[in-house]
Amino acid sequence: MKATVLALLLGLLLVAPAYADTASAGGDVHVAQTLGSRELTVTLRRVTGVPGPLHVDVLTHAGSPAGTLRLSVSGPGTSATSSVTLGARPGSYGGDLRVDATGRWELAVDDGQRVARIPFVVSAQPISPPEQAVYLGFLVAGVCVLAAIVVATRSRRSWWAMIPVSGAVAGIAVAITGAVLSTTLPLPPQPGTQVDADSANTSDQYKLSQPLVGDYSRQPANMSLAPTSVATQRTVDVALALTDGATGRPVDDLIAHDSALIHLIVIGPSGQMWHLHPIRVAPGVFSFPLTLPAAGHYAVSAELARIGGGVQLVRSSTGIDAVGDSVGGTEVPPSDVHVTVPDFTAGQPGTIVAHVGSAADLQPWLGMLGHLIAVGPLGAGGAQAAPVWVHAHSMGGDMTGMAMAAGSMSGLMPVNGDSAPDETVAAYGPDVAFTYTFPLPGDYQAWIQVERSYRVETIPLTVHVAAAPVVGSGKHVVTARLVDTGTVELDVTPSAGATVTVQAVMPTTGYASGEVPAVATDPGKFRVTGLPLMMPGQWEIVTTVKDSSGVDDHVSPVTVTG
Repeated sequence: MKATVLALLLGLLLVAPAYADTASAGGDVHVAQTLGSRELTVTLRRVTGVPGPLHVDVLTHAGSPAGTLRLSVSGPGTSATSSVTLGARPGSYGGDLRVDATGRWELAVDDGQRVARIPFVVSAQPISPPEQAVYLGFLVAGVCVLAAIVVATRSRRSWWAMIPVSGAVAGIAVAITGAVLSTTLPLPPQPGTQVDADSANTSDQYKLSQPLVGDYSRQPANMSLAPTSVATQRTVDVALALTDGATGRPVDDLIAHDSALIHLIVIGPSGQMWHLHPIRVAPGVFSFPLTLPAAGHYAVSAELARIGGGVQLVRSSTGIDAVGDSVGGTEVPPSDVHVTVPDFTAGQPGTIVAHVGSAADLQPWLGMLGHLIAVGPLGAGGAQAAPVWVHAHSMGGDMTGMAMAAGSMSGLMPVNGDSAPDETVAAYGPDVAFTYTFPLPGDYQAWIQVERSYRVETIPLTVHVAAAPVVGSGKHVVTARLVDTGTVELDVTPSAGATVTVQAVMPTTGYASGEVPAVATDPGKFRVTGLPLMMPGQWEIVTTVKDSSGVDDHVSPVTVTG
């Protein structure tokens, strides 16, 4: 009997432990800031323990002057100060601070004239209830095993050892159950992105708050500018105020979206474009410097994201008028940049490709390889009256198949709290592609922006979009199945004489691929391979069927797992 008990105990000790997945504490936070004459990227590195260090990197771009920035943090714990000395060469310069409590903090970046105030959240490493059950189960199992060994070796009645053995088995059963559940348990609402951060949810995200809600979205924001009339050729600090559309209160719950709190676009009367990142100076109040070279009207829009809500595009109803003498002209693109613009038709996707230089030396800017800004169709009212404002992104190559992985950011997007490559990585390009569906015919003014050698280059271009031909709506039934990453099988009825193309769209990131032709495999059956589904998440497979009866678009939601 003792031999049986000892053999069972040895088996329990040799059982491979089941490890639980731990929810990510979040990655680094990148925030672009237009601080005076400097265009900076401020990176707050992940805080791995509280109390612990907070490392701050400040990345400068070409033309940024040398100097010293004073850093300070304030929040629920002890305030701390430090400084960063910026060199004349563009690059990354770091400083260290210390945080000693969880909660909502604020980083102040002071250049001696202006102070940028960046909110951030420090959270404790969350441990889910199933993961706690894993630790408790193995603890109980370990104690019971030791007790069983003592009882089995010293007691005259060896069957008594079965009591702690039963406890050990129960403990391991609880631990294994917890490990299995921990892989499927959804994360709680994330403080600072889905809900407001407070002392409770940043110390334990799994504490349930009452009442429980499933909709964390916020109301639209309104934007006002001051002043709205300025003199040309003079630098003016423009104040931007955000208020809640439902309450009128200041909007002070912005989160970093595409590496900035606000992406501000200013369009001038002669084809100039500014892509700025205002600094937060007070709750709901931001500021940015602006020097307007020519007299005329300047249209302004802001792209932002609030806690719990999606991205909002807020356009200024007033814009800014400049009065005075005019100097300068339109921007001239670098000589080694060549842009290919297809023949666009309204309502149909097309891909613009910029070939930048000849080497793979582009750097990610604002989390993406390239940015496309466009306004139109342009009429008498210019950009202020244009119904369509575009801010599209590129991840690399031609975006029409898996071949785009060469020189692109495919496979390098952040998952599970990891951080994406930052601007210090110059390894992408030289092709930068943007796929977009212009909804209205007409002429659009557009600009492509990329970064290389720490310099943001702006490439102006004009896009003409033809009117869509009048066709009758088809009568096709489409079923799409994702059979493998990048491979889609389609059932199309009727299919005689039909041309079928497929496009991949990820609504949460604003990414859209080019159209990929589908190949007929059998009557009514089509197959697409090489569809660039480059990251896990919710995707839409957009199938377009064209034949003599008309054109049909069918959208099929799919989930891509890692």
